[in-house]
Amino acid sequence: MNITVVNADYSNETHSQAIPYLLNEYAKDPMGGSEALEPHVYDSLVSELQKRSHAFSVLVFVDNEPAGLANCLEGFSTFMCKPLINIHDLCVLGKFRGLGLSQKLLQKVEDIAKERDCCKVTLEVLSNNDVAKSAYLKFGFAGYELDPSAGHAVFWQKKIS
Repeated sequence: MNITVVNADYSNETHSQAIPYLLNEYAKDPMGGSEALEPHVYDSLVSELQKRSHAFSVLVFVDNEPAGLANCLEGFSTFMCKPLINIHDLCVLGKFRGLGLSQKLLQKVEDIAKERDCCKVTLEVLSNNDVAKSAYLKFGFAGYELDPSAGHAVFWQKKIS
């Protein structure tokens, strides 16, 4: 078995096809919302990512087959006055789970974050996604808090229509 992990090149045909394919498979999973991507999202995702200098994607291939993806966005920590990386999406296709691919994706993201002199890597995870939480804990992630008496940070959203 040949496992390859790469920082995706949005102009590479193989990479530009793998990214929406993998994200769509994740979107169809219960932990991704159980609905396929809208066609315009599937078709435009890579070109939109390519427009953003603060975005990058990491791909993992098993025997040249797309197996996992991490879409990342650079942000900025005002408390540290340094950039940070947020892993916006992380997925491994079901048939490739159990091979340690999430750890390889996370390591590549961390390596890129270090190259960019980032102070941290962040991500969100659904509270009932025990498999993902276990993988993230194994890699060294933990809940975020400034002061234990104030509690853990909670990720909220407000959709704009």
